[in-house]
Amino acid sequence: MHLHRDPRLVVVVAVGGAIGTLARYGLSHAVPDRGGVPVATLVENLVGAFLLGLLLEALARSGPDAGRRRVARLGLGTGVLGGFTTYSTFALEVVDRLADGRGGLAVAYAVGSVVLGVVACTGGVLVGARRHAKVAA
Repeated sequence: MHLHRDPRLVVVVAVGGAIGTLARYGLSHAVPDRGGVPVATLVENLVGAFLLGLLLEALARSGPDAGRRRVARLGLGTGVLGGFTTYSTFALEVVDRLADGRGGLAVAYAVGSVVLGVVACTGGVLVGARRHAKVAA
């Protein structure tokens, strides 16, 4: 059976997505924009990238993608972190800044978000690898 056709895994992703989306909603309403920069979206995407790197590195080092590891990857990675991060909002925010005549801010926000997202994900992978090395030692 294909994973996307397993109703149990679909439920795991859906429940995780609902949790992540609620967390994003709360953060988005708690953290205001600063100087035209949508800080909440930036934080959501950077924290999500870091945690996804950490999660996937930890899971990859712990064994094959099966059983509990698969459920964790789908529930936490695809579900929670997929719901928590928001690249559609990020894209809309870039377009809004362009439409408002703030092209410099739009480009800085777009490039900064992508570069910092890669750095955050890499940081998560490195932390996950370091933690694995300490446990293995």
